[in-house]
Order: sequence, then C-alpha cells, then structure tokens
Amino acid sequence: MSMSTSKPIDPDSVYALVANNKGEILDHPAWKMLGAAGLNSRRPEPKELIPLPPDSRLFFLPDCAPLGWDPGTGKNRSIKHLGETKNSGLIGVAAFLPPAYSRFLLPAVSYHKKEYTLPLWAYAAVGWSDEVGYVTCACRIDENQQWEAKFFDDNEVVAGVEEKLAHHPKNRLIDHMSRCAVDYHCFAAKNYFLGRWECPLPVSPTCNANCIGCLSFQEEVEVKKGESCPASHDRINFVPTVKELLEVALPHIEIAENPVLSFGQGCEGDPILQAERTCEFDQAVRQTTAAGTLNVNTNASLPDKVTAMADAGMDSIRVSLNSARETTYLPYYRPNNYTFANVLESLERAKSGGLHLAINLLVMPGITDSKREVEALLEMVDRYNIDQIQMRNLCIDPRQYLDLYDDKLTNPIGIINLIERLRFEFPKLKLGYFNRYLG
Repeated sequence: MSMSTSKPIDPDSVYALVANNKGEILDHPAWKMLGAAGLNSRRPEPKELIPLPPDSRLFFLPDCAPLGWDPGTGKNRSIKHLGETKNSGLIGVAAFLPPAYSRFLLPAVSYHKKEYTLPLWAYAAVGWSDEVGYVTCACRIDENQQWEAKFFDDNEVVAGVEEKLAHHPKNRLIDHMSRCAVDYHCFAAKNYFLGRWECPLPVSPTCNANCIGCLSFQEEVEVKKGESCPASHDRINFVPTVKELLEVALPHIEIAENPVLSFGQGCEGDPILQAERTCEFDQAVRQTTAAGTLNVNTNASLPDKVTAMADAGMDSIRVSLNSARETTYLPYYRPNNYTFANVLESLERAKSGGLHLAINLLVMPGITDSKREVEALLEMVDRYNIDQIQMRNLCIDPRQYLDLYDDKLTNPIGIINLIERLRFEFPKLKLGYFNRYLG
C-alpha cells in the first residue's frame, strides 16, 4: 500500500479551488485548501496529500459554496470572491478518484443552498499546488494495476463483444453484460470480453435491502422529489440459467490470467436471493475444473445460504458493510426481512465454511473513522478473523449520507490513521480495493 509519494506536500502550498459561472476552475490566490470529515472542515495534514492520480475526474458542486482557510484570520471561511475581482455564484469543486485509491477527506463546501441530490459518485477534496498541480487527500490502498483505465481499450472491448455475441447469440447474460461493458463502461464486464482477470456473473434481479446509495435501483418517487438521484446502472431483469452462466464462466477460466468469477455486481440485486442457482453453478464448475476463484459479493443477510454456498464450492465471499455497528448499518441498508445479527452470523458461517472472508467497507470520512466506528471495526476483524478489508469510497451525496445519522458521530481519527491502526493491530489482514485471485 502506497501511503505517500516522494516528498510530503506542504499544506501551505496548496490553494483552495472554486468554479465560476463560466465553468472555469480557478485557484484562490491566497486562501488554502480545506477538506471535510463529515460536515466539519479542516486543513489536511502533509501525510494526507498526494498529487491527483491519473484518470481522476473533476466535478462541479452546484449551489455548494466553496470553503477555504484564510491565512489572514486563521479561520475557515466561505469563498465569495477571488482577490480583488468580484465573482458571482462561485461553487465548490470535487475530485473523483480512480479505483485503488482511498480518499481521506470530502470536499469542503457549504450545502445550505443545495436543494438537489448529487449523483452517485465518491466526492473527494481537491486543491491546487503551483509545484505539483492538482492535489487530493488519499492514498493508493491497492497496488493491483489490473483496473487502470490504460488497460481497457474500448476498440478491443467492442471487438470482444461482437465475437462473444456471434458465438452465443441466444445467451441473455452475455447480451446483458455487453451493455454493461459498452454503455456503462464497467471494467469487470470489459474483462470478460477481453478474456482476462475478474469476470462478473450478475444473477439476481431482486434485493432484500433498500440501500440509500444503490447503483441499480432508486425509487422513482424519491428521485422526482429530489431526495435521491437516478440509478447509474440498469439492473438485470432475469435470472440466468446455469447453462448461460457456464457458457460465460468455463471458457473464461480456461483462457484468463488470474480468473475470478464473481456474483454480486453493480447491475443486480443481491445474489444471496439466488443462492440455489449459484450453488448449482458452483457444483457444475467444480465437476469440470478446480481452476479459478469463485466469489460472491453479497450483503450476507441469509446465514443458511452462506453455508450452502460454501458447501457447494464457493471460494470467497465479500460482505458489503458500511459499519460494524447496527445503529450505523440500518439507516443506510434499510434491510427487508433480515437483521444485522443475521449478517454477523454469516461472517461466522463464512469462516467456519472455509471461505476467504473479505469486507467491502463503504468508507465515508468523518463517519467510518469516528472513534466508536473504529473500535467496532477492530473488534469485528478480531472476532471473525477477517482476511481482507476492501476500503471502498462510498458513492453518494455526502450530505444525503450524513443526514442519516442523528447522533452525529464525532471525534474522527482520520482515515489515514484508521488504515495505519488496522495495519499495526492486524499484520496479517490484507487491505485493498479489489477481489483477490486465490490461486
């Protein structure tokens, strides 16, 4: 894990960014960059700053007043103009980091005038250094380079799509994944058509949770009211047959380097509701080959199904969690007919069933690193002997997420300090961003 680049970046050299009504991104001539932990703005520490990674994106935050640190007063203040020039309607700027990077701070803005919900992206603090260029607060948490944009040539992807569809014109799963690869630019779907690495196997059109930040389903009523935003993916609307699944999986295992076959992608509900189908698939694969890693990404809501999948030949499970505490978990996941205790039992069943156990930790600065959350997470890692934590930046409007919690979780230790503490207390625990090929 890369926690820094060459030399530390001095926060005094990093200026606050704003956008004007012409769509221009400008740096403040004197005020310094701020970031936010929850709704509380602060200056970043030198160890938190890195150059903005390649393939990052910059976003405007309409109706969100930018904040900066004024050296003259030593205070955090709203930026209403730049130097002697009067500007109207200055708004905040955020960065979206590429896969493998964990953000430490949110953009420092005021949300008071915002009456809409931001799209489902992970918004990170960003500033400007005359020496370095754009700067953010993050680290590279996973050194796996297989998910970098430079390895995904869309011309090759389209050629792969055409070839697969020609060979299997009646396979609904391949047709569905072709749209994921071409329209939504899902790297996992692209992997399938490029014949390598992790391949998705979306299988479930339904879910037993109603996550606030679900990528594949948002209530139309909430979207119309501005309380939510449209889903970023179309959810699969059928259950693939075992034959359709095997037509995807078996050739992929044969030709792919480090083949991982994963249920539970962004374009579906939760595969645990189709455990019978995944178990039948696992058994069929293992009757043919011992190669490849069979993985399921799930909310782990049904312990008996976790046991069944382990018995059927599943190799690894990645459990989606935003918290190790029930009071933080429930407002985000809004479970239907399952409890947080069910999820905890599934963790225990996964380990007793011999599965590689990973946590897909949905990270929100100011919440995930609050003291109560940190202590609960450490206890969970120790109790269930977690093999890996994937530090995933939660894609959601920060204000929408923070408004879920009345108790206003406080005293954040900093995401970077959470990472350092996990590494110190659990030397064997793997921290990363991606599923692992288990060999």
